[in-house]
Amino acid sequence: MNDNQLLLAFYGDDFTGSTDAMEALSQKGYRTVLFLEAPTQDMLQRFENLRCIGVAGTSRAKTAPELRKEVRPVIEQLSQIGAPVVHYKTCSTFDSSPEIGSIGEAIRVSLDFFPKQDTVPLLVGAPALGRYTVFGQHFARMDDLVYRLDRHPIMARHPVTPMGEADLRLHLKKQFNTEMALINIIELEGETDLVTERFRKKLEEKPTVLLFDVLDEERLLMSGRLIWEAASKNRAFVVGSSGIEYALTAFWEKEGISQSVTVQSDYEVFPAKQILAVSGSASYVSQRQIETAIEQGFHGIRIPIDSLLETKSQPEELLNEAIHLLNKGESVVLYTALGTEDAAIASTRELFASKGIDNSQTGEYIGRQLGRWTNYIIRQASLRRVVIAGGDTSGFVTSEMGIFGLEMLLPISPGAPLCKVYSADSEMDGIELALKGGQFGSPDYFVRVRDAATN
Repeated sequence: MNDNQLLLAFYGDDFTGSTDAMEALSQKGYRTVLFLEAPTQDMLQRFENLRCIGVAGTSRAKTAPELRKEVRPVIEQLSQIGAPVVHYKTCSTFDSSPEIGSIGEAIRVSLDFFPKQDTVPLLVGAPALGRYTVFGQHFARMDDLVYRLDRHPIMARHPVTPMGEADLRLHLKKQFNTEMALINIIELEGETDLVTERFRKKLEEKPTVLLFDVLDEERLLMSGRLIWEAASKNRAFVVGSSGIEYALTAFWEKEGISQSVTVQSDYEVFPAKQILAVSGSASYVSQRQIETAIEQGFHGIRIPIDSLLETKSQPEELLNEAIHLLNKGESVVLYTALGTEDAAIASTRELFASKGIDNSQTGEYIGRQLGRWTNYIIRQASLRRVVIAGGDTSGFVTSEMGIFGLEMLLPISPGAPLCKVYSADSEMDGIELALKGGQFGSPDYFVRVRDAATN
């Protein structure tokens, strides 16, 4: 590492959420590398001018015991790496429940490594992504409409963690029954000294969690100031969406905290003749993206449900079809479902249940299977650009690809950039990879990834 000190280290509870945080930092000029495991000092030495680092995880798809096992050692290592702020990065729609992806459990196990910290700042709103928190109630935009989270067309019907409560404090309290407080949009308004005093009084009450309202860029900047100034006095653990990164970079820019040269400064990106898109997402957003890609010339291949359970053999006909098309210069999208109403979702659950596989394990099971196939196709078709759809899917797919790090190359759609892959495997090193969560990206996202170029 050079003389530029790290400003922030984060752990993302799913892979696409982690690239979202990386994008928020990189676009502001703060060089960020996203690792698949907590990096050692020797690994960090390979990258010059690093200002921020991330670790992409899969805790959003895990039960509480599994989550503890994954999160605890990573947060412990990040707490020792020297960054003033350590961030547990959640989805901007706060996907979680007491049983799966418990954010409350993540806070509980992480606080052991921050013994001097009484209160954990929680910030979930991110106006750039169409996410807002007002008087504790969380809202998310879809298309041109903004919905309260418990009435959101997708999140209220999420297949694993449906959101039945829009007040983030009440939602979190079901996972971690502790004292929670709010600094609301009115309290974040006014002169800096006045807002700082209000914040100080909130901290004096020592709530375990302090939620920040976020409505606009002005209050986001103020929140970034409060969080950073608290961290500068004593290393801080914070929780929330990439709104944390947007808030901090807004303050860093205003205060002139130095940036660094990012990889995209000297790396030229050219349009791809063909790409492979792999979707394990069942969201309506991903459905439209698959349908649009097929309309724009991609070949769509639905993955048979039975093949997802095959562990000793690969679906040769399916894989060979994809490889044949790619070698002809055609783009391909492999997908498991088309939207939340696809009958394949219920059929998949029934099939897995009949084999004794619990519903909480299906995401990892499917993701790792898709990862093995993606790895095989990339090598057989000598691909240099791939896109993966699905937050949980992306984490498990990339873990099967022999990747140790990613760095943003180009923004494609907010929260879903095109990245450069770092790998010890020469066939994987340097490929271009885009990862998107189920709720992210425009309808033509896959097409935009294929055509992405520096100029």
